[in-house]
Amino acid sequence: MSTTTVETPAPPAERRPAKTQGRTRRRGEQSRAASLASHTVLIVASLTALFPVAWLFFLSLGPDKDDYLHPGRIWGKMTFDNYAFVLQDTSFFDWLKSTLVVVLGTTLIGVVVAASTGYAVSRMRFPGYRKLMWVLLVTQMFPIAVLIVPMYQILSDLQLIDSYLGLILVNCTTIVPYCAWLMKGYFDTIPFEIDEAGRVDGLTPFGTFARLILPLAKPGLAVAAFYSFLTAFGEVAFASTFMLSDDKYTFAVGLQTFVSEHDAQRNLMAATAVLIAIPAAVFFYLVQKNLVTGLTAGGTKG
Repeated sequence: MSTTTVETPAPPAERRPAKTQGRTRRRGEQSRAASLASHTVLIVASLTALFPVAWLFFLSLGPDKDDYLHPGRIWGKMTFDNYAFVLQDTSFFDWLKSTLVVVLGTTLIGVVVAASTGYAVSRMRFPGYRKLMWVLLVTQMFPIAVLIVPMYQILSDLQLIDSYLGLILVNCTTIVPYCAWLMKGYFDTIPFEIDEAGRVDGLTPFGTFARLILPLAKPGLAVAAFYSFLTAFGEVAFASTFMLSDDKYTFAVGLQTFVSEHDAQRNLMAATAVLIAIPAAVFFYLVQKNLVTGLTAGGTKG
């Protein structure tokens, strides 16, 4: 009796993936070269944006008005005397008070009017609602030099020359059209069902707008407020024409007092400009969270 030996074939060897040199790059991940290039571009852009501010601060440390002609000489005689002079011997704090009154008043009134206008055009259908927005846009086409004379006549008849209210209303004429378009576009992204739900709950149209829509539109309101703030903060033509008293000058007008027909105190101008930038930086810091959201997102969350 013979025995037969059956040989069982050996299991095939497990195939192991060949080792690749280096780390495998995941989808969407940049290569080192691309990452280095993008970081280089960002660094260059940041330095380009910061250079004028740093240069202005550097010039403000020069004690002489002609140091801007020879900036290299400032290194050996840097001083903060320019800041002390501006704060102690000029009307800086009067300019600060006037600027805050005008800027905050313009921002508040302008945003309220623009938001209500944008909401009305976005939600309500009344005769001429389309033409209203185009009329607002057309008003932006006229140069300021053409508008100053009739505005001066109107403010004179209303006895609002050299008054904060007059300047605030004039600033609103340039701020409201743009902000109304901005807010109208933002309100269009908010579902109309929210308005209907408010009416079912018994809210009036104004109640729906104030209690339901505005909280959802905070990012858009932040963008409109920031635009209004910066526009009123840096406005020169209207402020220098309609404000006649020295104690009612805004920062933009007060800065011009350092320049006369035969002289220009550029070191004091530089120091004042640095001080002026502080309120704008503080306001930007307060609204930056909603500002970024308003610029990058236009929909509702929920």
